Amino acid sequence: MPTLSKKENFMRMINREMPEYVPVYSLMWSFNSPAFLMEGRNPDMTGFDYFGVEWYKGDNPTGAALPKPGQFILDDITKWRDVIKVPDDSNVDWEIMAKPSLDSRNPDDPFGGTTAPSVGFFEAVMSFMGFDEGLMACAEEPEEVKALLEYLCDWSVDLAKKFIHYYKPDFGFLGDDIAHERNPFVSVPMFKDIFAPVWRRYYAAFLEEGLPVGNHNCGHFEPLLDDLVDMGCSFWDPVQSSNDIPAIKEKFGLKIAMCTAQENRFPNDAIVTEEQVRANFKEYLDKNAPGGAFALFEMWVPPEGEELPDIPGFSMPPEVLQRMRWTADEFERLRYSYY
Repeated sequence: MPTLSKKENFMRMINREMPEYVPVYSLMWSFNSPAFLMEGRNPDMTGFDYFGVEWYKGDNPTGAALPKPGQFILDDITKWRDVIKVPDDSNVDWEIMAKPSLDSRNPDDPFGGTTAPSVGFFEAVMSFMGFDEGLMACAEEPEEVKALLEYLCDWSVDLAKKFIHYYKPDFGFLGDDIAHERNPFVSVPMFKDIFAPVWRRYYAAFLEEGLPVGNHNCGHFEPLLDDLVDMGCSFWDPVQSSNDIPAIKEKFGLKIAMCTAQENRFPNDAIVTEEQVRANFKEYLDKNAPGGAFALFEMWVPPEGEELPDIPGFSMPPEVLQRMRWTADEFERLRYSYY
């Protein structure tokens, strides 16, 4: 039987040590922020952020909220100083603000958080300008983009220091989706020149306090991993199937833990047997779990006969829920056998 709790096992992994058994991981542990930054947002993350960008769900109510098209707040990167103003927290009582989080925290769940703008620095530029104009600004006016990011980073680091003091997180976090299914949105040289410096400086605020740090990046982020590891980042989610998990583990060992899940590549209405689901999942674990530096997303799957909890903006077809129940059962059966 395991001797480490869920939290202890996860923390061992993100401190670049070998866990006792395959850890679980939840996004809910990471995306915590000072409460005043969320005042204009709804539980499903729609609404207005603290810069005035409107976020909406569009035609995909179960997906992530995105900046509303055609309503971007910055159309000329050279004018960012006239438009982008970080919110003032001088009247915020941080001790009172943090108390509900401290009082309600589950002691068996790790607690991490972020104070980066609009979740991340790349995402901030794109949310201000849209992808077309934002990427063109990176190519045509890199010095202006870097000046904007340094301004945002100064503010984010200041907030991070207060967040660490009052919220007492177990780790720091940066979610900055900078990749799609096949490649990063920017070249490796552009990443090194424009975005890596602010990522590094932001992470340093946590690392200097002895806290491990993680990164959220969907898609094929693998080309940027050398820089991420060099910054001191020790875990990454969600490591999707477009990345070569065994090759990454062979290269980095325990330096970067991959928090992932087997992707559902079946159509929702496909007829898939229990035997197929269990065998397919066991193959996935057998390929990726050995050697550590691997965690599986914690699956909020209720027992047979019970419904999913009401999570804002989230729904699941019954066929997929059934597959998740089989997978969750198989994971619990196997997870203690690899280490």
